[in-house]
Amino acid sequence: MANKKNADSKLQGISRLITDATIGVTDLVESMHKRVVHPPFLPSTPIQHLITNISGIAYKNMRWSTRRIGSLVDIALGKFVSVSGKIKSTEERDVLQSVLNGIIGDYLEKTKNPLCITMQFRNEGKAIPLDKKSITKAYPVIHGKIILMVHGSCMNAMQWTRKEHNHGKVFAEDLEKTPIYIQYNSGLHISTNGQKFNELLEELVLHWPVPVEELIIIAHSMGGLVSRSAIHYGQQQKKAWTKQLKKIVFLGTPHHGAPLEKAGNYLDVILEAVPYAKPFARLGKIRSAGVTDLRYGNLLDTDWQNRDRFEMQKDQRQHVPLPKKVDCYSIAAVAGKNNKSGIPKLLGDHMVGVKSALGQHKNPEKNLNFKKENIWIVFESNHLDLLSNPKIYSKIKAWIA
Repeated sequence: MANKKNADSKLQGISRLITDATIGVTDLVESMHKRVVHPPFLPSTPIQHLITNISGIAYKNMRWSTRRIGSLVDIALGKFVSVSGKIKSTEERDVLQSVLNGIIGDYLEKTKNPLCITMQFRNEGKAIPLDKKSITKAYPVIHGKIILMVHGSCMNAMQWTRKEHNHGKVFAEDLEKTPIYIQYNSGLHISTNGQKFNELLEELVLHWPVPVEELIIIAHSMGGLVSRSAIHYGQQQKKAWTKQLKKIVFLGTPHHGAPLEKAGNYLDVILEAVPYAKPFARLGKIRSAGVTDLRYGNLLDTDWQNRDRFEMQKDQRQHVPLPKKVDCYSIAAVAGKNNKSGIPKLLGDHMVGVKSALGQHKNPEKNLNFKKENIWIVFESNHLDLLSNPKIYSKIKAWIA
């Protein structure tokens, strides 16, 4: 029955999202209409003002009708009962929900949309309440050594399994450690997720059924930034869990930003600068706070507070060094073959450049300074291959065993 209610609430979430999108498109069309009727840099006549006033009434009615119909559909879906009485969640649906959260997750949370993902620990696709009884029920065998698996942007806990391989599960078998997976809304600010992760980790350690001997984090992509943010806030607050953290492995983490978001920022500026294209600039500003944080790799609230995140700005992050007394490792993937041209390294894994993944910055003061023996570049692997490449598993195993 719980699955049924969950599925119904997600249907309502989709309905609300469609309603919001329709209103957004109406706003965009009205804005374009005004641009056409009132050309930039030219005075407007009374007739032109009359045209926009009349059309404004039509657009207002369209928005009202959309909201009214949307509310009726929402009520209907709330009462909807399937023929079977049960709607099972599918992997495809969960993937789509994760992508949606990555792109507009901050908006979903702001509007309290049922599609919004709440941060939680999971195992085998099921949420784990943080009390000893629930944790014991989730794990038939519990070790004092825990491996925390932190996914990347637009992904979820189940997507650590790729090509029938899951780093966490295999490490649990090979090294006798207990794997636990965090799932979070990757559309929120990285610092927001970092602080939530910090609080959940403290609860996890306090309620773990056996004494915690060791915490190891394996983080993919954005997950590495969320983990670094959590460690920073945790150490500031002197949380107990930070004393148990021994090692962290970063897989394709954009420590100094990702090129796609930087390109998106340039597009914002270009659209804003062209008078007739200016209304379309709002489309570029749909992307979430989590995505814009990837421009430079923001970790803290102060990196984004009191700033327009869509404005063209220089890297103004507060430098956050790697945590002391924690062994830190980083793997960068390169989609191309290893050759002398240097171009494959420049392109990286098509999502994150090699230098960013290895924490290297043109400003020496911002270098993360991983130990030479703690970094590795794997060729002929893309961003997702970091989850399944057997060579990468072997390298991580050698580091954390």
